[in-house]
Amino acid sequence: MKSLSGHTYKVRRAGSDAPAVQEIESSISVRRGLQVATIWLFVAGVATYSFLMDPAKGTGYPSCPFRMLTGFDCPGCGSSRALHQLLHGHPIKAFEFNPLLVILLPLLALALLSVSRSLIDDKHRNVAIFRPAFAWVVLGIVVSFWIFRNTRFYPFVS
Repeated sequence: MKSLSGHTYKVRRAGSDAPAVQEIESSISVRRGLQVATIWLFVAGVATYSFLMDPAKGTGYPSCPFRMLTGFDCPGCGSSRALHQLLHGHPIKAFEFNPLLVILLPLLALALLSVSRSLIDDKHRNVAIFRPAFAWVVLGIVVSFWIFRNTRFYPFVS
């Protein structure tokens, strides 16, 4: 039995183990490469769709179920319009639609790059992207923004 990347495989003992281990490592590398390519193709597809389809026109985007049920905005309301504006080079307009998205987008990009790196490079496979305390802080910010954006003090239109 050989253990590679947390997976256990049987390796035949007929001669050298090196070719069988290399074959397994190669298939794991190909699978990880496909996973990373799939993630980035999905991101590129979402960005392309967001660039081409204007959510302000109301076609091609779902309505927010939270807003439909309660009449209040969720933390994600305005994200489609904000992303569309960012992709068209209008960061101020994007900030007006959803400041949280504009502020957290660099962190989301960093997380995506970290996940990609951990999939490709086995040495960083078990490294946490963010510490749990950081996740709690982000959750607190999201909930605070959610509450604040539904008060009369919220300065932007969504």
